[in-house]
Formats: sequence, C-alpha cells, structure tokens
Amino acid sequence: CGEDLRRDQQQLLEGISELDIKTGGVPSQLLVHGALAFPLGLDASLSCFLAAARYGRGRVVLAAHEGMLWAPKMGPFLLNAVRWLARGQTGKCGVNTELKNLCALLSEHGLECGLQPHLTHDLRVYCCKAYCDKEAKQLQEFVAEGGGLLMGGQAWWWASQNPGRSTLAGFPGNVILNHFGLSILAQTLDPGCFPVPTPEMRSYHIRTALCEFQATLNRGAGNLEKRWLAKLGADGAAFLQIPAEGVPAYASLHRLLRKMLRLSGLPAVSREQPVAGGSVWLRELGTGPCGSLPAASDQPIAVEIDGSNPGTERDGGGGGSSVSQDIAGTELQWASVIPYHVLQGRWGRGNQDRWVSTGLYLPHGQSAEVSLSEAAACAGLKIQVGCHTDNLTEARKLSRAPVVTHQCCMDRTTRSVSCLWGGLLYVIVPKGSKLGPIPVTIKRAVPAPYYKLGKTSVQEWKNCVQESLAPWGELATDNIILTVPTADLRTLEDPEPALHLWDEMMQAIARLAAQPFPLCRPERIVADVQISAGWMHSGYPIMCHLESVQELINEAGMRSRGLWGPIHELGHNQQQQKWEFPPHTTEATCNLWSVYVHETVLGIPRARAHPALSPPEREKRIKTHVRKGAPLHDWNVWTALETYLQLQEAFGWEPFTQLFAEYQTLSGTPTDKAGKMNLWVKKFSEKVQKNLAPFFEAWGWPVQKEVAASLSCLPEWQENPMRMYVHPQV
Repeated sequence: CGEDLRRDQQQLLEGISELDIKTGGVPSQLLVHGALAFPLGLDASLSCFLAAARYGRGRVVLAAHEGMLWAPKMGPFLLNAVRWLARGQTGKCGVNTELKNLCALLSEHGLECGLQPHLTHDLRVYCCKAYCDKEAKQLQEFVAEGGGLLMGGQAWWWASQNPGRSTLAGFPGNVILNHFGLSILAQTLDPGCFPVPTPEMRSYHIRTALCEFQATLNRGAGNLEKRWLAKLGADGAAFLQIPAEGVPAYASLHRLLRKMLRLSGLPAVSREQPVAGGSVWLRELGTGPCGSLPAASDQPIAVEIDGSNPGTERDGGGGGSSVSQDIAGTELQWASVIPYHVLQGRWGRGNQDRWVSTGLYLPHGQSAEVSLSEAAACAGLKIQVGCHTDNLTEARKLSRAPVVTHQCCMDRTTRSVSCLWGGLLYVIVPKGSKLGPIPVTIKRAVPAPYYKLGKTSVQEWKNCVQESLAPWGELATDNIILTVPTADLRTLEDPEPALHLWDEMMQAIARLAAQPFPLCRPERIVADVQISAGWMHSGYPIMCHLESVQELINEAGMRSRGLWGPIHELGHNQQQQKWEFPPHTTEATCNLWSVYVHETVLGIPRARAHPALSPPEREKRIKTHVRKGAPLHDWNVWTALETYLQLQEAFGWEPFTQLFAEYQTLSGTPTDKAGKMNLWVKKFSEKVQKNLAPFFEAWGWPVQKEVAASLSCLPEWQENPMRMYVHPQV
C-alpha cells in the first residue's frame, strides 16, 4: 500500500520541479489524515496546500484554493491530476460551470471535457469547488464507485463568518472531504513558489507521526523529528474536531489520541513550571489545569433563556442543584471595540454576541449534556466552555495551553459539550435574536461561585463560595462581570460594596461615552495566568493577569489607590474609528476615561491618579514636544493625551460627551487620518464656540487651510495654553 501511494505521488508530480500557488488568493492549510491520503504540496513547515487520496475504487485531488484549479502556471500539475484521477482510462471530464477557465485549460491540451452544472454518472472525472455540500452523498458514492474528483477551495472565510462553529465539522467542503481522509482547515498558508517536496517531506502523515509519538510515550523510544512533532500537534488538535460518529476509522483514532493525552499525564503547567514553546504537542493538545474536582452529577440543572429583559444575567446564588436564569436575547445596540493591536489598523465594532453566565462549571475531561427546545435550536445559540479566550500560540513559553475555550452551536435539541480543560459554562446569544422564555437543561456540570448584585444574599454567597470546588467564579452587575479564581473570592465576605462601586464607575464610563445605562451588554474582565499581550488588554472580555485580581475586588483599595489599568482598558472599549487617529491616539484617548472615573467617582485628582500626570511631568512633555518642532510622529500616548486634557481643563467634560454622542450619528465621515483630525478640530471648535485651529496647529496637527478659514469667524481663544510655549515672548 505504501509503495502504491509513493507511485501515485510520483505520477502526480511527474515533470514538475516547483509549484507556484501565487494565484491572487490566500489558501487554507489542508489536513491529510486518511490512511490512503497523502500530501503533494508542502511549505517548509510541512503545511499542506495540495493533497490526494484513494477512496474505494476512486481517487481525489484537493487544492487549498480554487484559484489553483485554473492558473496557467499550475497547468502541468492539473493535467497530471486529471489523468491520474481517470486512472489512465478514457472518459469525459465534467467541469462545474463555476470553473470555466479550467475547462478551457484542459480542452487546450486535448482532454475531453465539458461544463456541467451538476455531477452526472456518465463522467470519469468531475471538477468543482468546495463551497457546497448539496451533492455530498452523490460525490462520495461517485468516488467510491471509481470516479475521480478534483476539488479546490479555502475555509478561512467560512470560519470568519461562522464563529463558534467547527470548520472541520461544518464547512461544506469538509462534509464531503472528511470521508476521503482529507480536510480543509481555517488556518491560512502564505502563497508562494515552492519546490516539489522531497520524498522525506512527502512521507509525513499524522498516522505515522502518531505511531512514533506513541512509541516515545510507551518506551521512551521513537524517531519523531522536531518538524513532525510540530505538525502533529496542530494536526492532532484539528483531527479531534472531525465528527467521528458512525465512522469507526475516525472513532478509533480519536480514542487513540485521547489515550495518549492521558498517558502524557496532562502536566500541571503553571507560571512556575512553564512549557517551552518548542514543546508543540503539549502546546496544542496536552497542557492544562489538572485540579482535583469531583465527578459532575447527572442531576439536571434548569436554565431559562428570556429575551424580554436585556439587562439581566443569572438569578440566584448558584449554590443548589437547580437555578433559574434569564438570558438576554434582544438585539444588542452597542458592543466593545476590538483592541487595536488585534485589529492591526482595521477599526470596527467587536463581536456583538452576548455571553451569559450560567453559574456552572464543567470539570476538565468531562462532558455536559445540554438540552433545549426545538424553538431554541433554531435561534443560533451556542454553548461556550471557558472564558480564557486569549490564543497563546505564538508565546515562547506557556503557563497554560494556548487555546482553552470551546464553542459549539446548539443547532439541535440535545448536544454533548466537552472541553479537555473544562471551564465555566456560558450561553452565547447572537446579535439580533428575539428570544422569548426558552428552557435549557444542563447535566453533569457543577455549581460555581456566582454573585449577582441585587439578587444574591450574603448568606447565599457564603454558602456558595465556601462549598464550591470549581476553581473559577464570577461577580456580576448588569454592567460589569468579573471572572476571578475562587481562592480570591473566598477572601470576599460581602461583594456588595465593591460591586456598587463598580456600577458607579461603569455609569461614569457610559456617561462620558454618551452610551445608554444600564449597558446593553455588560463588560467583562477575566483574570488569567497568561494573556496574549501586555499587562492587560481590551476587548470582550478584557484580559488581565492574576496579580490584578485584588485590585479588581478590593473596594477600599480601589477608593484609596484607584485602578488606572482596568479603566484604561474599558476606555479602549469606548474608542471609535471616527474620532480615533491611530497610532497616535490609540494609547491616549482611552485615558480620558481613566481620568474621568478617578476624578468623578473615586475622588482622586489626575495628578495622583497616575505619575505621568504630575504637573512637572506634563510641563516637561509640552516643552520637549514644542522644542522639537511639534512633529506629528512624536504626538503619542501621554503627549497626545495632554492635548485633550488642556481642552478639558478649559472647557470641561461636556463638549467631549456631546461630541461622542454626535459622532455616533454622523455618516460619511473621513477615513483618512488628516481628514478625521480636521473634522475633530472643526467639531470641537463649534462646540465651544472658539477658534481652536491655532491651538491644534501648535500641537503639530495638519490643520487644513479651508478648515482654518472656516473657523476664523469664531472668537479667538485668548486663553490658549499653548501660546506661552509657541510664542514665549507674548
């Protein structure tokens, strides 16, 4: 069998020295997992972009982007592929009508082919894209009975449009291809011109690599090279997502993978005992918390989804086996901004789906059974295990597994939900849903500490937090939810004072941002042993390190010392594309909320709220910036914030609130930086009825002549604080 597959590879690559897949599209990576499947095109890291397989009496060739199926430079390979698929026999090649260029290319080289809207059984070979599974069963039977299938397509776009759904299970192409031992992944591959892979590279296969890895686990022997180990980690994690029900070959491999994970010991990785970035198998599959938890009970826990009340979360203390819960299903009107470092310059509102806490925890290695009504199964709900959503794949050292959360769509009335690492359970309600009261039942989960302001009594809290063995719990109001370790929650006798203070701060954040209060969706802050960027970062949820937990829940500490970092991140979540000027203001305007909250809620003046805002530091920054000629490229962070603080100290907070409200209604605003900055100059000047053009020019803003001329009719700003720096003699 192995020799036959090697001959197949040679035949498909005959006469070809390189594969140029720069066809204008971004290909996905392919997963080659069938016993009779094999790679044909690989990059240096063994990521696959061309593959083939035998299946029954037939054959399959798969390209990781449909553009490869009609690119002239791929012509020699495509001719080899069609001849191999036909097994050297004569017969018609049918080309789907969406691949007209491929039909022309094949016809030019004398192959009998014609355009076909659908598969017909008089064909020897059929060529199509991977974006429709209406003919999945017919295509599988066609190949099994001796037909040849040439298919191309990428899955990353589908994955981006279907968050929470498994690409391996749900992408239409994979519904067809999984049976053949080939799949298309959501991960992309950089297109390039690659040499034909060497026989050693082509010999990589997940099953071969697993055998070597198993030998290493069992006997300490084995010959698994580092590149293979890296690829095995990614492939093993992906393969576990392929539905194995009714497919014995997949079910057996799933069992083998899980058995090896157990044998590997699931080490108790921590900050003190991190896993090196090179330990890729552990990074992808085998790291995670290994705390001792009791087996979850089969006692059903009732949860209720109610779309009539968008402000409510979980009711009750969470200490019993049955809880009542309201989960908002009305359409969301507001959502957080994705952090700039994630967007990499592409601004836009964040994911507007709403997480709703169930107050339940799924122990690691176990499965929960979730049941809901037929109506709910059509509502687009998802179940999420875990809230530590940061992906740490690029980290050099890991204090936890890189991905420890899992979502699945509740598109049927009963579903088993599991995650290797366990985690708090959430119901994800999509934007735009119009749910009424819908019951949901969850089995085999355990109660986690959960306190809801105005709902949970102190005694309920004490009973819940002291008895719970779940390692994580939550403190919640209608506007903020804090997810922290249970060990820290046990130090909190009464969460009410801290949460009242949090609601005051959230109201201030909404007031400055001109947003409705209570918020349409509560913000979330989640503590983690390791995060993807910085000391904290914004998003939904905001992520912070474990060292920040006491800062979040200690009311006396918040009032006396403040909490600049968390409010800074909440400020990031208020930033909007229309009035942001990245990269200059990315780390500046978010601090307006830090200053505002510290002064209006905590009573801490800006000079004490952060060392960078002491009067001497502010004075020094202004002088330095002006002395250098006020270059715009140096107008960043604290220097940029100073511009806004001078405006606030002169005109108060009201113009900011009014402008933030007005910007929400503006359409057709500029998208370039200079245009956006000039719009802000014009709008702020109009709000305060002063000509601010000279002020902004002193800071180095590119004020356009037309804008300056249009503002000349407004009174001069006599108190312009920059005049003394720009014209010290005046």
